[in-house]
Amino acid sequence: MPRAADPTPDQPITRTVLLDARLRQVKATGRVEIREIRILPGHAAGLHVHNGPVLGSILAGSATYQIEGQPASVLQPGDVFFEPEGERIARFDAGTDGVTFLAYFLLSPGQEAQLTMLAP
Repeated sequence: MPRAADPTPDQPITRTVLLDARLRQVKATGRVEIREIRILPGHAAGLHVHNGPVLGSILAGSATYQIEGQPASVLQPGDVFFEPEGERIARFDAGTDGVTFLAYFLLSPGQEAQLTMLAP
């Protein structure tokens, strides 16, 4: 995962793109809801979908993240992720130290964030 370069006196501000999430369709976004989410050590979130795109960043701990049909990856502090609207999220399992992350929910006017649990 790319990391921002260290600033220097000659370049006091650095900027690095960590994630460039492409939405499948144009989404009228009336607001963004940001949640801090904590999951106990070793807890598996379970197969689920969101009713809108979710972007996030790991603050502490770790999580195994997997969109169904794609390879799993382990997210560490500073890593970012994207859960596309309607995609089946096979895993978001907290590591042995648990996980704390920020999740950014892009919501249309009048829409509330919803997570739907699915049977495996």
